[in-house]
Amino acid sequence: MQRKLEIPGRTKPYVMAHRGNRVQCPENTLVAFRQAFKDGADILETDLHLSKDGKFICIHDDTVDRTTDRNGRIEDLTSMEIKQASAFNHMPGFEEERIPLLEETTAVLPENVALALELKSDCFLEEKFCRQLVGELNDAGVLERTIVLSFNMTRILTVHKIAADMPIGLITMQRIIPPSQVDMVGPFFPILWLNPFYLRVAHERGLLVCPLDTVPETRLKHYLKMDCDAIITDNSAVTCQAVQDLLPTIHHTKGK
Repeated sequence: MQRKLEIPGRTKPYVMAHRGNRVQCPENTLVAFRQAFKDGADILETDLHLSKDGKFICIHDDTVDRTTDRNGRIEDLTSMEIKQASAFNHMPGFEEERIPLLEETTAVLPENVALALELKSDCFLEEKFCRQLVGELNDAGVLERTIVLSFNMTRILTVHKIAADMPIGLITMQRIIPPSQVDMVGPFFPILWLNPFYLRVAHERGLLVCPLDTVPETRLKHYLKMDCDAIITDNSAVTCQAVQDLLPTIHHTKGK
């Protein structure tokens, strides 16, 4: 039976910390992840590439150029070489931060926080690497609360071949009709206005909806009224507080 992303003890809409709290801290670093946990995020979202020596690396770009003091493509660098770079992302005071391996990320993940992994590399088109990923998540004890995401349907479907009950999610900039092969969909937020029936159709198909809108505050009230299942954000501190402040008002209005 297909498993849905449900987080015991947490209520929807889930707040998904996009690369951790990347406003207060350098993105995709352990300090950014820990800040998101402190903020109250329900889901940690991070990105995955594969290093030259076959380690899963939590970084968005396919190079270290933008966020570190080094240069080079992730696939051409060993994990040791990647670890030598400062992942401070030009934010003073964070020079000692390093790009985390997936195993380091899962090691700090609290038991009541889910993990969303965006698959950024075409290595995930190969079953052997998907099998490696599933095995690593299982060994870390986080497989049951992990969802894999991508703009590329084939990547997540390849993971699905290896772990048929693992939740998968499609991120899309263009599809105005919810897909049927996935468990979660992340439509670019204007799609929800282009297709006012999007949420209803998605929920009828059993999909969770998380609008692709990493600065959601100006539209947050609309997302809550629409019954979006998750809210992604660059600043988990601000969004978690805003959700707490707005939800009682939304529930009161709906109850009338």
